[in-house]
Amino acid sequence: MSLATLQLKLRAKPVFRPKRPVPYAAQHAVDKELDRLESIGVISKVNYSDWAAPIVIVKKSNGSLRICAEFSTGLNDALDLHQYPLPLPKDIFATLNGGRYFTHIDLADAYLQIKVDDQSRRLLTINTHRGLYQYNRLPFGVKSAPAIFQQIMDTTLAGLQGVVAYLDDVIVVGRSVEEHQHNLNAVFKRIADSGLHVRLDKCNFATTQITYLGYIIDKDGRRPDPSKIEAIQRMPAPKDVAQLRSFLGLLSYYGKFVKEMHVLRAPLDALLKKNTKFEWTKTCDDSFNKAKQMLASDLLLAHFDPRQEIVVAADASNYGIGAVILHRYPNGSEKAIAHASRSLLPAEKNYSQIEKEGLALIYAIQKFHKMLHGRKFTLLTDHKPLLAIFGSKKGIPVYTPNRLQRWATILLGYDFSIQYRSTTSIGQADALSRLIASQPTIDEDRVIAAISVDADIQHVFINTVRALPVTADEIKEATTNDRLLQLIKTYIKEKWPKSINNPEIQCFYNRRDSLSMLNGCLLLAERVVIPKNLQQRVLRQLHHGHPGIVRMKALARSYAYWPGIDKDVEDAVRRCTRCSSAAKSPVKTTLATWPIPKEPWTRVHIDYAGPFEGTNFLVVVDAYSKWPEILTTNRTTSTTTIHLLRQIFARFGMPETLVSDNGTQFTSAEFKNFCLENGIQHIFSPPYHPQSNGQAERFVDTFKRSLLKLKGEGTLSEILQTFLLTYRTTPNPGLEGSKSPAELCLGRKLRTSLSLLKPTVPDKSLDINTTMERQFNRKHGARRRTFKVGDPVLVKTYQGQQRWTNGQVLRRLGLVLYEVLVGKEKWIRHTNQLRIRFGEGDHNATDDMDTLFEMFDLKRPQSPIHSSTSLTDNAKESTTLTAQNVPQLRRSTRTRRAPRRLVIDPVQKSYRTRGTNS
Repeated sequence: MSLATLQLKLRAKPVFRPKRPVPYAAQHAVDKELDRLESIGVISKVNYSDWAAPIVIVKKSNGSLRICAEFSTGLNDALDLHQYPLPLPKDIFATLNGGRYFTHIDLADAYLQIKVDDQSRRLLTINTHRGLYQYNRLPFGVKSAPAIFQQIMDTTLAGLQGVVAYLDDVIVVGRSVEEHQHNLNAVFKRIADSGLHVRLDKCNFATTQITYLGYIIDKDGRRPDPSKIEAIQRMPAPKDVAQLRSFLGLLSYYGKFVKEMHVLRAPLDALLKKNTKFEWTKTCDDSFNKAKQMLASDLLLAHFDPRQEIVVAADASNYGIGAVILHRYPNGSEKAIAHASRSLLPAEKNYSQIEKEGLALIYAIQKFHKMLHGRKFTLLTDHKPLLAIFGSKKGIPVYTPNRLQRWATILLGYDFSIQYRSTTSIGQADALSRLIASQPTIDEDRVIAAISVDADIQHVFINTVRALPVTADEIKEATTNDRLLQLIKTYIKEKWPKSINNPEIQCFYNRRDSLSMLNGCLLLAERVVIPKNLQQRVLRQLHHGHPGIVRMKALARSYAYWPGIDKDVEDAVRRCTRCSSAAKSPVKTTLATWPIPKEPWTRVHIDYAGPFEGTNFLVVVDAYSKWPEILTTNRTTSTTTIHLLRQIFARFGMPETLVSDNGTQFTSAEFKNFCLENGIQHIFSPPYHPQSNGQAERFVDTFKRSLLKLKGEGTLSEILQTFLLTYRTTPNPGLEGSKSPAELCLGRKLRTSLSLLKPTVPDKSLDINTTMERQFNRKHGARRRTFKVGDPVLVKTYQGQQRWTNGQVLRRLGLVLYEVLVGKEKWIRHTNQLRIRFGEGDHNATDDMDTLFEMFDLKRPQSPIHSSTSLTDNAKESTTLTAQNVPQLRRSTRTRRAPRRLVIDPVQKSYRTRGTNS
C-alpha cells in the first residue's frame, strides 16, 4: 500500500496551537491511551515541531477514551486539497443494478490504516499535556483524508468485478450465490494483501436488498427510499397557532415551486386572523393533508447529485428535532433531497436550548452521513452560540459542556462551514421539529452519540455528588428552594434574555453556554453548582486535611462552583487557626536538586521525625512520586529501622538508592550490611547539612506542621492516616503534570471522599528542577561556587571554638560535594561549607572581616582582604623601588595620629581600637 502525502498551499505559514488542559482525574486514562497509540505505531514522541494542533478527549460509552486532534484550528486551512473524485451515484448504481445478493463491508479505523510519509508526519503534530506527538498514520479530521483514502481504495480494488468502494464502505454484489461468493473472495484477498482490517460486527453478508444514497436496491432494480418523505407523511395536524405558523412557514419555503399555493393554504391562513378562535375543521384538515402530499411529491424532491452544492438545516423545539438536506442550484433556488425528524427522549427534553439545537445538528449529520462524508457542505442553524462551538478555528472552547464537546468532535471528520439563519429562513426544519409531539420515537433514528454522552454526564454527575458531603437529593432539593437557581433553570430551559441587569445573575449569564441541567441540579460544564445553604459544608469538606490556598483552589475549581468560590476558599484557609499557627517562613539557600528518577521506588529518602506525644516516626519518601510511608516506633535503633524498612520494601520492592543523614542508626555496621545484602546504594548527606536530604527533611517539616493542625481531631493513629491519605491524593505542582503521589506511584487515583471529583491542574511543560533553580537563584542572588583539586580552602568545623580550619580539596564527589584533607583526616563537605584560602599572612584580617560578615549577614567580596600592615609594607616596597627615579617629596613635620579601626570582639560584645592608644 502506498504512503499518503499531504501537500501545503504555497506560502502557507505554520500554525502552532497551545495544548488544552486535561482534567486532572482523566490524566491517567489519557496517558494510557497515548501509550497505547505509541505502542502500536500510530503516534511517536517528538521534541520540536512548527505545527501543532490541540486535542480533545472523548469518553466512549464503554468507559475508554478516544483522542481526537483538532486540525481544523490551522492545518486544514493550510492544506492544498487533494483532488480526487469520489464516486458518483450513477456509477455506483450502474455496478449494483441487476444484483441479487449484496454484502456491505466496513473497514475498522479506516484512515488510521493508511501510513503517511515522513514529510507529512511533521504536519500531523498534536500538542498534549505530555508534550508533542506526531501521527505516523492518517488521522481522523484531516481535510484531505477522504480523497486520499478513496484513491487508495480504488487502487486496491482496481480490476475486480461486482464491487464498489465509497470511502470506508465496500459493497460487493453478485447475480448468483456462486458469483457473489467469487467476488467476495476476490475482495477479501485484496484487502488482506493490502494489510487492511474489517469490522465484522458492522458487516452485512449476502442480503437480498441494500439501502444506499436514498434508494433501495434489490433484484428488481432501485426505487426511492420511503424514509426520505416519512417525516412529512407522519406529520400530525397542528394543535395551536404556534404549530400552525411553523407548518405555514414550511409551505412558504416551497411555495415558489407550486402554482396557486395561496389557494391551497387559504383555510389555514384564516386561523391566523385577529380575534379568530383556533378551531381545526374538516376543511382545514383536507387542506393540511393536500399540502403534505404536495410536499412529499417528486415535484419538490431532488435526486442527490454530489456535483451540486449541498446544504443541511436542522432545528429543535421542546418536543422534537427536524432536519432537511437539500441542493442549492446556481440560480439560487433550493430543493430538498430528504427530510428527517424524531421526537425527543424524556432525558433530552431536560437539555438546555443550546444542547437541543446541537443535538438537532448531530442528528442531521448522522442521518445524512452517506451523502455528506467526504464532501464540502453548508450547515445551517438558528442558534448563534453554536457557531463558536462547532465552527471556531481556534478549537472547541475549554469550558464547553461535555455533551457539546463530544458532539463537536463528531463534526471534526466533516468538511463544512456553519452559518446562522433565522428560524423563518429554515422553516422546513423548524416545522419538522415542532409538529412531532405525537410521533413515536424510532430506535434506529436515535443519535447514539447523544445517548452515550448523556450516560457519561450522568456518570460524572453521580460521582461528583457522591464525593461531596451532600447527596444528589439534597442538592436537588436545595436547588429547588433557591430562588436564584430556579430563575436560572428557567432561562436554561426556555431562553436567556438579550441582557441581564441583575448582578447576582450576571456571572451565570456570562457562562450561559456552559450551563446545563441534570437530575434537577445545575451544572457548569462538569462542575456542580452548589446552592447557598450547602456552600459552607462543601468548603469544610474541601479543607479536610488542611490543604493550602493554592491546592484547595485546585480542588474547588474542579469539583464545585458558585459565584465568589475563590474568595471563599481564601477566607476559609485564612480563618483556619491550625493552618495559621503551623505556617513557616521559606528557607533561603542555594538550590541544588537531585536527578529525577525514571520510575517509582528507584531512590528513597529516609529520616526520623519526632518524638510527638512520646512516639517517633520513621519517614520514607519516594523521590519519583513523593509517595510517603510513615511507621510509628518507640525505638530508633538500627535493628528497629531495618525491621520497619523490610515491611515497606516488602510492598514496594528494594530501591536502588537510599539517602539518609548521618544518624547512628544509619551509619552502623548492621545497617551497612543490610544495604549490601539487598543491593542498595546508601548515600549519606553531608554532616550538619540537612538540605542535601531535602526530600525527607521537607516532608518531615510538612508532617510535623500537619500533626499540629490535626491535633485533637482523633487518636494519633487516626491523625496519621488522615494526613497520609490527604498528602498522597493531593495534586503536587512539583510532579510531572501536577499529579498526586498516588497516581505516579500506583498508577491510579486513591478513593477518598473527593476521589471521584476531577481537579484541573495547570500543566508544567518546562523542566521543573531547572526552572525552580533559575528562579530561586535569580531572586536571592545565589550563585554556584566550584573548587579545583588541590585548591587550599577553609573548611567549616563544628567542633571546638574555631569555626574554620585549613584544608585542601582532594576530589569532587558530585555537583556540590567535595572530599577535603584536614590534617590527616578526609572530610566530605558541601560547597557552602568551603571557602577559598588565600594566604597565611592575611589570616587575622580575613577572620575579623568574616566575623563581621557573618554577624550582619553581608555578602563577601570576591577579592582577598589585605591587612593594614600588608598595605603599608607594599607601599614602602613600591617607594623603595621607585626612589631612584622620583625626587623625594617634602612633607609636613607635624605629628600625625595613626588611623583608628573598628574591630568587633564577639566574646566581650564590646569595641576596641587597633593602632595607637585611643
